[in-house]
Amino acid sequence: MLRQEEIANIIDAQWAELQKEDTGFEREILWQIPVVRSFATIITGIRRGGKSTLLLQLLRQKYETALYMHLDDIRLAAFETGDFVRLHNEITKRGIQVVFFDEIQLIHGWELYVNQLLREHHTVFITGSNASMLSVEMGTHLTGRHLSVELFPFSYSEYIHFSGKTNRVESVESYLHSGGIPEYLKTGISNILSTLIDDILWRDIAVRHSVRDIASLRQLAVYLLTNIACTISASKLTGMFGIKSPSTFLEYFSYLKDAYLFAFVPLFSHSLKVQARNPKKVYTMDLGLYTQNVISTSENSGRRLENLVFLHLRRRYKDVFYYQATGKCDFVVLEKNTITRAIQVCLTITDENFVREFNGLKEAMQIFKLSYGQIITLNQADKFEENGMTIELVPANVFLIN
Repeated sequence: MLRQEEIANIIDAQWAELQKEDTGFEREILWQIPVVRSFATIITGIRRGGKSTLLLQLLRQKYETALYMHLDDIRLAAFETGDFVRLHNEITKRGIQVVFFDEIQLIHGWELYVNQLLREHHTVFITGSNASMLSVEMGTHLTGRHLSVELFPFSYSEYIHFSGKTNRVESVESYLHSGGIPEYLKTGISNILSTLIDDILWRDIAVRHSVRDIASLRQLAVYLLTNIACTISASKLTGMFGIKSPSTFLEYFSYLKDAYLFAFVPLFSHSLKVQARNPKKVYTMDLGLYTQNVISTSENSGRRLENLVFLHLRRRYKDVFYYQATGKCDFVVLEKNTITRAIQVCLTITDENFVREFNGLKEAMQIFKLSYGQIITLNQADKFEENGMTIELVPANVFLIN
Protein backbone atom coordinates (compact mmCIF):
# COMPACT_ATOMS: atom_id res chain seq x y z
CA MET A 1 0.00 0.00 0.00
CA LEU A 2 1.20 3.50 -0.87
CA ARG A 3 0.30 6.86 0.59
CA GLN A 4 -1.34 9.54 -1.56
CA GLU A 5 1.76 11.71 -1.35
CA GLU A 6 3.99 8.82 -2.45
CA ILE A 7 1.88 8.18 -5.55
CA ALA A 8 1.88 11.88 -6.42
CA ASN A 9 5.67 12.05 -6.07
CA ILE A 10 6.20 8.95 -8.21
CA ILE A 11 3.93 10.35 -10.94
CA ASP A 12 5.92 13.60 -10.96
CA ALA A 13 9.26 11.78 -10.90
CA GLN A 14 8.34 9.47 -13.77
CA TRP A 15 7.05 12.39 -15.84
CA ALA A 16 10.29 14.31 -15.26
CA GLU A 17 12.31 11.27 -16.25
CA LEU A 18 10.16 10.83 -19.34
CA GLN A 19 10.91 14.36 -20.55
CA LYS A 20 14.61 13.51 -20.66
CA GLU A 21 14.06 10.43 -22.81
CA ASP A 22 14.90 10.42 -26.50
CA THR A 23 11.95 9.32 -28.61
CA GLY A 24 14.32 7.14 -30.58
CA PHE A 25 13.74 5.64 -34.00
CA GLU A 26 10.18 6.21 -35.19
CA ARG A 27 8.35 2.91 -35.57
CA GLU A 28 6.37 2.12 -38.70
CA ILE A 29 3.31 1.23 -36.65
CA LEU A 30 3.16 4.61 -34.89
CA TRP A 31 0.67 6.18 -37.29
CA GLN A 32 -1.50 3.05 -37.31
CA ILE A 33 -2.25 3.10 -33.57
CA PRO A 34 -5.98 3.69 -33.09
CA VAL A 35 -6.91 6.63 -30.84
CA VAL A 36 -10.52 6.57 -29.66
CA ARG A 37 -11.97 8.34 -26.66
CA SER A 38 -13.51 6.04 -24.04
CA PHE A 39 -11.56 3.10 -25.48
CA ALA A 40 -8.43 1.39 -24.24
CA THR A 41 -5.72 0.87 -26.83
CA ILE A 42 -3.69 -2.18 -25.78
CA ILE A 43 -0.16 -2.56 -27.18
CA THR A 44 1.41 -5.95 -26.56
CA GLY A 45 4.67 -7.49 -27.67
CA ILE A 46 7.87 -9.15 -26.61
CA ARG A 47 9.78 -7.69 -23.66
CA ARG A 48 12.35 -5.10 -24.83
CA GLY A 49 10.63 -4.90 -28.18
CA GLY A 50 10.16 -1.12 -27.96
CA LYS A 51 6.70 -0.75 -26.40
CA SER A 52 7.73 1.96 -23.91
CA THR A 53 9.47 3.94 -26.65
CA LEU A 54 6.38 3.63 -28.84
CA LEU A 55 4.24 5.03 -26.02
CA LEU A 56 6.63 7.95 -25.69
CA GLN A 57 6.50 8.60 -29.43
CA LEU A 58 2.70 8.53 -29.36
CA LEU A 59 2.56 10.84 -26.35
CA ARG A 60 4.94 13.37 -27.91
CA GLN A 61 3.13 13.28 -31.26
CA LYS A 62 -0.41 13.77 -30.00
CA TYR A 63 -0.62 15.08 -26.44
CA GLU A 64 0.73 17.99 -24.43
CA THR A 65 -0.87 16.84 -21.19
CA ALA A 66 -1.26 13.27 -20.04
CA LEU A 67 -0.47 10.95 -17.17
CA TYR A 68 2.25 8.40 -17.76
CA MET A 69 2.85 5.60 -15.29
CA HIS A 70 5.35 2.79 -15.66
CA LEU A 71 4.24 0.05 -13.25
CA ASP A 72 7.49 -1.93 -13.56
CA ASP A 73 9.16 0.52 -11.16
CA ILE A 74 10.75 -0.48 -7.85
CA ARG A 75 9.11 2.54 -6.23
CA LEU A 76 5.74 0.96 -7.05
CA ALA A 77 6.61 -2.47 -5.65
CA ALA A 78 4.11 -1.97 -2.83
CA PHE A 79 1.30 -0.84 -5.18
CA GLU A 80 -1.89 -2.80 -4.50
CA THR A 81 -5.34 -2.92 -6.07
CA GLY A 82 -6.66 -0.48 -3.46
CA ASP A 83 -4.05 2.08 -4.46
CA PHE A 84 -5.92 2.65 -7.71
CA VAL A 85 -8.28 4.81 -5.62
CA ARG A 86 -5.41 7.10 -4.66
CA LEU A 87 -4.11 7.08 -8.21
CA HIS A 88 -7.56 8.08 -9.43
CA ASN A 89 -7.61 10.96 -6.96
CA GLU A 90 -4.44 12.28 -8.61
CA ILE A 91 -5.89 11.92 -12.12
CA THR A 92 -9.05 13.77 -11.08
CA LYS A 93 -7.20 16.49 -9.19
CA ARG A 94 -4.91 17.16 -12.16
CA GLY A 95 -7.77 17.18 -14.67
CA ILE A 96 -6.13 14.53 -16.84
CA GLN A 97 -8.11 12.94 -19.67
CA VAL A 98 -5.41 10.86 -21.36
CA VAL A 99 -3.64 8.09 -19.44
CA PHE A 100 -0.64 5.94 -20.43
CA PHE A 101 0.05 2.76 -18.44
CA ASP A 102 3.24 0.80 -19.12
CA GLU A 103 3.27 -2.88 -18.01
CA ILE A 104 0.01 -2.50 -16.06
CA GLN A 105 -0.61 -6.24 -16.04
CA LEU A 106 1.79 -6.45 -13.08
CA ILE A 107 -0.98 -5.07 -10.84
CA HIS A 108 -3.84 -7.37 -9.92
CA GLY A 109 -7.25 -5.93 -10.78
CA TRP A 110 -5.93 -3.46 -13.35
CA GLU A 111 -8.73 -4.21 -15.81
CA LEU A 112 -11.41 -3.11 -13.30
CA TYR A 113 -9.75 0.25 -12.88
CA VAL A 114 -9.25 0.74 -16.63
CA ASN A 115 -12.93 0.00 -17.11
CA GLN A 116 -13.76 2.74 -14.63
CA LEU A 117 -11.58 5.21 -16.54
CA LEU A 118 -13.37 4.32 -19.76
CA ARG A 119 -16.78 4.83 -18.15
CA GLU A 120 -15.58 8.31 -17.23
CA HIS A 121 -14.62 8.94 -20.87
CA HIS A 122 -10.86 8.90 -20.48
CA THR A 123 -8.58 7.82 -23.33
CA VAL A 124 -6.31 5.01 -22.16
CA PHE A 125 -3.17 3.48 -23.65
CA ILE A 126 -1.71 0.32 -22.15
CA THR A 127 1.35 -1.81 -22.87
CA GLY A 128 2.09 -5.31 -21.70
CA SER A 129 4.44 -8.20 -22.43
CA ASN A 130 1.78 -10.89 -22.43
CA ALA A 131 -0.81 -11.62 -25.11
CA SER A 132 -3.23 -13.07 -22.56
CA MET A 133 -4.00 -9.45 -21.70
CA LEU A 134 -6.04 -9.62 -24.89
CA SER A 135 -8.11 -12.55 -23.76
CA VAL A 136 -9.18 -13.40 -20.23
CA GLU A 137 -8.96 -10.07 -18.45
CA MET A 138 -10.25 -7.86 -21.24
CA GLY A 139 -12.80 -10.36 -22.46
CA THR A 140 -14.36 -10.24 -19.01
CA HIS A 141 -14.27 -6.54 -18.20
CA LEU A 142 -13.45 -4.56 -21.36
CA THR A 143 -15.61 -6.32 -23.94
CA GLY A 144 -16.13 -4.03 -26.94
CA ARG A 145 -14.12 -1.21 -25.36
CA HIS A 146 -10.56 -2.06 -26.29
CA LEU A 147 -8.51 -1.95 -29.47
CA SER A 148 -5.54 -4.25 -29.91
CA VAL A 149 -2.13 -3.54 -31.41
CA GLU A 150 0.84 -5.91 -31.56
CA LEU A 151 4.36 -4.50 -31.65
CA PHE A 152 7.11 -6.75 -32.99
CA PRO A 153 10.87 -6.15 -32.99
CA PHE A 154 12.24 -4.11 -35.90
CA SER A 155 11.06 -5.32 -39.28
CA TYR A 156 13.63 -5.68 -42.04
CA SER A 157 12.74 -2.26 -43.47
CA GLU A 158 13.03 -0.69 -40.01
CA TYR A 159 16.34 -2.50 -39.52
CA ILE A 160 17.98 -1.15 -42.67
CA HIS A 161 16.78 2.40 -41.97
CA PHE A 162 17.90 2.23 -38.33
CA SER A 163 21.31 0.79 -39.20
CA GLY A 164 21.87 2.93 -42.29
CA LYS A 165 22.21 -0.10 -44.55
CA THR A 166 21.05 -0.36 -48.14
CA ASN A 167 18.46 -2.87 -49.29
CA ARG A 168 20.58 -5.72 -50.66
CA VAL A 169 21.35 -9.38 -50.03
CA GLU A 170 24.11 -8.60 -47.52
CA SER A 171 21.65 -6.63 -45.41
CA VAL A 172 19.26 -9.58 -45.31
CA GLU A 173 22.09 -11.86 -44.23
CA SER A 174 23.03 -9.42 -41.48
CA TYR A 175 19.42 -9.19 -40.28
CA LEU A 176 19.15 -12.98 -40.25
CA HIS A 177 21.80 -12.97 -37.54
CA SER A 178 21.08 -9.81 -35.56
CA GLY A 179 17.27 -9.85 -35.42
CA GLY A 180 15.39 -6.71 -34.50
CA ILE A 181 15.49 -6.12 -30.72
CA PRO A 182 16.08 -2.34 -30.61
CA GLU A 183 18.25 -2.28 -27.50
CA TYR A 184 20.60 -4.90 -28.93
CA LEU A 185 20.87 -3.17 -32.30
CA LYS A 186 21.62 0.11 -30.55
CA THR A 187 24.33 -1.23 -28.24
CA GLY A 188 25.62 -4.41 -29.88
CA ILE A 189 25.83 -6.03 -26.44
CA SER A 190 25.04 -9.70 -27.03
CA ASN A 191 24.31 -10.32 -23.35
CA ILE A 192 21.08 -8.36 -23.82
CA LEU A 193 19.70 -11.21 -25.94
CA SER A 194 21.09 -13.89 -23.63
CA THR A 195 19.40 -12.46 -20.56
CA LEU A 196 16.19 -11.54 -22.40
CA ILE A 197 15.07 -15.15 -22.56
CA ASP A 198 15.62 -15.59 -18.81
CA ASP A 199 13.70 -12.36 -18.11
CA ILE A 200 10.77 -13.59 -20.20
CA LEU A 201 10.77 -17.07 -18.69
CA TRP A 202 10.91 -15.75 -15.15
CA ARG A 203 8.94 -12.49 -15.16
CA ASP A 204 6.37 -13.13 -17.90
CA ILE A 205 5.81 -16.86 -17.40
CA ALA A 206 7.03 -18.33 -14.10
CA VAL A 207 5.72 -15.54 -11.86
CA ARG A 208 2.47 -15.07 -13.76
CA HIS A 209 1.63 -18.78 -14.08
CA SER A 210 3.32 -20.12 -10.91
CA VAL A 211 5.70 -22.35 -12.86
CA ARG A 212 8.19 -23.85 -10.43
CA ASP A 213 10.41 -25.92 -12.71
CA ILE A 214 12.23 -23.05 -14.44
CA ALA A 215 15.10 -25.32 -15.49
CA SER A 216 12.82 -27.57 -17.55
CA LEU A 217 11.05 -24.55 -19.03
CA ARG A 218 14.38 -23.07 -20.11
CA GLN A 219 15.53 -26.38 -21.60
CA LEU A 220 12.32 -26.49 -23.61
CA ALA A 221 12.82 -22.91 -24.81
CA VAL A 222 16.35 -23.65 -26.02
CA TYR A 223 15.11 -26.85 -27.71
CA LEU A 224 12.43 -24.90 -29.56
CA LEU A 225 14.96 -22.26 -30.60
CA THR A 226 17.21 -25.00 -31.93
CA ASN A 227 14.33 -26.39 -34.00
CA ILE A 228 12.88 -23.25 -35.60
CA ALA A 229 10.98 -23.93 -38.84
CA CYS A 230 10.51 -27.57 -37.79
CA THR A 231 7.36 -29.38 -36.72
CA ILE A 232 6.95 -30.18 -33.03
CA SER A 233 4.41 -32.25 -31.14
CA ALA A 234 3.65 -32.30 -27.41
CA SER A 235 3.03 -36.04 -27.46
CA LYS A 236 6.41 -36.77 -29.06
CA LEU A 237 8.22 -34.55 -26.56
CA THR A 238 6.68 -36.29 -23.55
CA GLY A 239 9.39 -37.42 -21.15
CA MET A 240 11.98 -34.90 -22.31
CA PHE A 241 13.34 -32.30 -19.87
CA GLY A 242 11.69 -34.16 -17.00
CA ILE A 243 8.21 -33.21 -18.25
CA LYS A 244 6.02 -36.31 -18.22
CA SER A 245 2.66 -35.00 -19.44
CA PRO A 246 1.68 -33.80 -22.94
CA SER A 247 -0.77 -31.39 -21.29
CA THR A 248 2.12 -29.73 -19.45
CA PHE A 249 3.95 -29.24 -22.74
CA LEU A 250 0.82 -27.70 -24.24
CA GLU A 251 0.54 -25.33 -21.28
CA TYR A 252 4.18 -24.32 -21.68
CA PHE A 253 3.66 -23.77 -25.43
CA SER A 254 0.77 -21.47 -24.60
CA TYR A 255 2.84 -19.51 -22.08
CA LEU A 256 5.74 -19.13 -24.51
CA LYS A 257 3.37 -17.95 -27.24
CA ASP A 258 1.61 -15.45 -24.96
CA ALA A 259 4.99 -14.00 -23.96
CA TYR A 260 5.84 -13.46 -27.65
CA LEU A 261 8.88 -15.71 -27.44
CA PHE A 262 7.62 -18.25 -29.99
CA ALA A 263 4.85 -18.71 -32.52
CA PHE A 264 3.31 -22.10 -33.32
CA VAL A 265 1.91 -22.40 -36.84
CA PRO A 266 -0.74 -25.09 -37.39
CA LEU A 267 -1.42 -27.25 -40.41
CA PHE A 268 -4.23 -25.70 -42.43
CA SER A 269 -7.50 -27.56 -42.18
CA HIS A 270 -11.12 -26.48 -42.03
CA SER A 271 -11.38 -28.81 -39.02
CA LEU A 272 -10.07 -27.44 -35.72
CA LYS A 273 -9.65 -31.00 -34.49
CA VAL A 274 -7.33 -31.80 -37.39
CA GLN A 275 -5.34 -28.64 -36.67
CA ALA A 276 -5.07 -29.53 -32.98
CA ARG A 277 -3.88 -33.11 -33.41
CA ASN A 278 -1.26 -32.40 -36.07
CA PRO A 279 2.25 -31.12 -35.30
CA LYS A 280 2.85 -27.39 -35.42
CA LYS A 281 5.79 -25.55 -36.90
CA VAL A 282 7.68 -23.42 -34.38
CA TYR A 283 9.25 -20.03 -35.06
CA THR A 284 11.07 -17.60 -32.81
CA MET A 285 9.78 -14.04 -32.67
CA ASP A 286 13.30 -12.65 -33.05
CA LEU A 287 16.22 -14.21 -34.89
CA GLY A 288 18.79 -12.55 -32.67
CA LEU A 289 17.56 -14.80 -29.86
CA TYR A 290 18.40 -17.80 -32.03
CA THR A 291 21.88 -16.49 -32.77
CA GLN A 292 22.78 -15.80 -29.15
CA ASN A 293 21.15 -18.77 -27.43
CA VAL A 294 21.64 -21.75 -29.76
CA ILE A 295 24.89 -23.69 -29.97
CA SER A 296 25.17 -25.08 -33.48
CA THR A 297 27.93 -26.00 -35.91
CA SER A 298 25.67 -25.01 -38.81
CA GLU A 299 24.44 -21.58 -39.88
CA ASN A 300 20.99 -23.04 -40.67
CA SER A 301 20.47 -20.15 -43.06
CA GLY A 302 17.54 -21.85 -44.78
CA ARG A 303 15.57 -22.22 -41.57
CA ARG A 304 16.51 -18.69 -40.53
CA LEU A 305 15.14 -17.37 -43.83
CA GLU A 306 11.91 -19.32 -43.41
CA ASN A 307 11.56 -17.87 -39.90
CA LEU A 308 12.17 -14.39 -41.28
CA VAL A 309 9.48 -14.81 -43.94
CA PHE A 310 7.08 -15.99 -41.24
CA LEU A 311 7.75 -12.86 -39.14
CA HIS A 312 7.10 -10.68 -42.17
CA LEU A 313 3.76 -12.41 -42.78
CA ARG A 314 2.81 -12.44 -39.09
CA ARG A 315 3.17 -8.67 -38.86
CA ARG A 316 0.49 -8.34 -41.51
CA TYR A 317 -1.76 -11.35 -41.04
CA LYS A 318 -3.20 -12.96 -37.95
CA ASP A 319 -3.89 -16.37 -39.49
CA VAL A 320 -0.86 -18.05 -41.04
CA PHE A 321 -0.73 -21.83 -41.63
CA TYR A 322 1.41 -24.41 -43.36
CA TYR A 323 0.01 -26.78 -45.99
CA GLN A 324 0.81 -30.47 -46.32
CA ALA A 325 -0.77 -33.23 -48.39
CA THR A 326 1.07 -34.94 -51.23
CA GLY A 327 3.45 -31.99 -51.27
CA LYS A 328 4.31 -29.26 -48.79
CA CYS A 329 3.95 -25.50 -48.84
CA ASP A 330 5.58 -23.46 -46.08
CA PHE A 331 2.89 -20.80 -45.67
CA VAL A 332 -0.70 -20.16 -46.65
CA VAL A 333 -2.49 -17.03 -45.43
CA LEU A 334 -6.13 -16.99 -44.37
CA GLU A 335 -8.16 -13.79 -44.71
CA LYS A 336 -11.89 -13.68 -44.06
CA ASN A 337 -12.21 -17.47 -44.31
CA THR A 338 -10.38 -17.59 -47.64
CA ILE A 339 -6.79 -18.60 -48.39
CA THR A 340 -5.36 -15.62 -50.28
CA ARG A 341 -1.62 -16.33 -50.45
CA ALA A 342 0.67 -19.34 -50.84
CA ILE A 343 4.38 -18.90 -50.20
CA GLN A 344 7.30 -21.29 -50.35
CA VAL A 345 10.73 -20.50 -48.86
CA CYS A 346 14.00 -21.92 -50.17
CA LEU A 347 17.41 -20.37 -49.54
CA THR A 348 18.73 -21.39 -52.97
CA ILE A 349 16.84 -23.12 -55.76
CA THR A 350 18.95 -25.87 -57.35
CA ASP A 351 18.41 -28.68 -59.83
CA GLU A 352 18.00 -31.04 -56.88
CA ASN A 353 15.22 -29.16 -55.04
CA PHE A 354 13.41 -27.22 -57.77
CA VAL A 355 10.78 -29.83 -58.58
CA ARG A 356 9.97 -30.45 -54.91
CA GLU A 357 9.59 -26.77 -54.06
CA PHE A 358 7.73 -25.92 -57.27
CA ASN A 359 5.28 -28.82 -57.05
CA GLY A 360 4.56 -28.26 -53.35
CA LEU A 361 3.62 -24.65 -54.02
CA LYS A 362 1.67 -25.54 -57.17
CA GLU A 363 -0.35 -28.15 -55.29
CA ALA A 364 -1.35 -25.61 -52.64
CA MET A 365 -2.29 -23.09 -55.33
CA GLN A 366 -4.48 -25.66 -57.08
CA ILE A 367 -6.21 -26.69 -53.85
CA PHE A 368 -6.97 -23.08 -52.88
CA LYS A 369 -7.61 -21.87 -56.45
CA LEU A 370 -4.83 -19.29 -56.45
CA SER A 371 -3.38 -17.93 -59.68
CA TYR A 372 -0.20 -16.51 -58.15
CA GLY A 373 2.38 -17.94 -55.79
CA GLN A 374 5.86 -17.02 -54.57
CA ILE A 375 9.06 -18.87 -53.74
CA ILE A 376 11.19 -16.63 -51.54
CA THR A 377 14.91 -17.14 -52.03
CA LEU A 378 18.00 -15.39 -50.76
CA ASN A 379 18.97 -13.77 -54.06
CA GLN A 380 17.30 -15.52 -57.03
CA ALA A 381 14.61 -14.09 -59.30
CA ASP A 382 12.61 -15.88 -61.99
CA LYS A 383 9.05 -16.41 -63.20
CA PHE A 384 7.19 -19.53 -64.36
CA GLU A 385 3.74 -19.79 -65.93
CA GLU A 386 1.80 -23.02 -66.16
CA ASN A 387 -1.92 -23.72 -66.73
CA GLY A 388 -2.97 -20.18 -65.87
CA MET A 389 -0.81 -20.05 -62.74
CA THR A 390 2.19 -17.79 -62.21
CA ILE A 391 4.94 -18.78 -59.78
CA GLU A 392 7.59 -16.19 -59.10
CA LEU A 393 11.00 -16.55 -57.48
CA VAL A 394 11.47 -13.44 -55.34
CA PRO A 395 14.69 -12.35 -53.62
CA ALA A 396 14.18 -11.91 -49.90
CA ASN A 397 15.21 -8.23 -49.87
CA VAL A 398 12.50 -7.48 -52.46
CA PHE A 399 9.82 -9.51 -50.65
CA LEU A 400 10.58 -7.98 -47.25
CA ILE A 401 10.31 -4.39 -48.51
CA ASN A 402 7.17 -4.74 -50.63
